[in-house]
Amino acid sequence: MSTPPSTRARLGFGLIGPRRSRHAVPFDELASLNLPVGDDGTVIGVDAEGRPAVLGVNRPTPYEVTLIGGLWTAQVLALRAAATGARIAVETGRAAAWTALAQAAGGGQPCISLHDVGRVPPQGASAGSPVVVVRDCGMRPPRGRVVAGPWQSVVTLLPYLSPVAPRLMAKSALVGIQRVSPDEAAQIGRILHLSPSESQALSTLADGVTLWCANRDRQFVMTQATDAETGLLGSARRMD
Repeated sequence: MSTPPSTRARLGFGLIGPRRSRHAVPFDELASLNLPVGDDGTVIGVDAEGRPAVLGVNRPTPYEVTLIGGLWTAQVLALRAAATGARIAVETGRAAAWTALAQAAGGGQPCISLHDVGRVPPQGASAGSPVVVVRDCGMRPPRGRVVAGPWQSVVTLLPYLSPVAPRLMAKSALVGIQRVSPDEAAQIGRILHLSPSESQALSTLADGVTLWCANRDRQFVMTQATDAETGLLGSARRMD
C-alpha cells in the first residue's frame, strides 16, 4: 500500500512539518524591534546614558585613530582589542611600561608584541588575523614604517597636544581626547570644530573619560576597568 501523501517524505527535506502562520511584523512596527547593542567591535566603555560604547577596530579598510590621552586608556584598548582576536603590535620607546601587559595577555599566547620605535616588521594582517598597531612614541612620533591597511588599524597615542597632532588628527578617522589644559582644549576645539561646551569640558574631564570624535559625531565615554584589568594596570589615570 502506498504511503499517504500527508506523511510521504520529501526528498532531501524529511517529513512535512506542521503548518503555522508566518511570523510577520508590519513595516511601521519594525522600529520597535531595535536592540540596545552597538556595532561589532571592542567595548571601550559606556556613554552618558550608561549604554555600551563600541569601537570597531578590525576593518577591511585602513583605519587610523589618534588618542591624546594617557597610557592607561591605550593599554585597556589594546587589551580589549586582543580579546576580540586581533594581534597587537606596540611600537614604543618605553617597553618596560608594556611588558607586564604583553606577558599577561592571551593566556600564554603571544598576541601582543613589543617593538622599538621604527622597528615594527610587516604584520601580515588578514580577515582571519586582524592587527592593531599601537604607536606609543612620545610627543613627536616619526612617520611609521607600518601604516594602516586592510584589517590593520593604527592607534597613535600622544600624551599632549604636540606640533604633529593637527596632522595626525586630520588624517584620522577617529580622534579621542582626554583631559588637557584649557589652552590645549581651545586649540583642539578649533581643529575639530567642537562646540564651546565640548571644548570647555576637555579641561575638566575625569580620569578614564574620553571625548571620541568621528566626522561630526561626538561622544563622551567613560572607560571602566574590569577587576582583572585593574589588577594588571591599576586604576584609571590620565597621567603616567
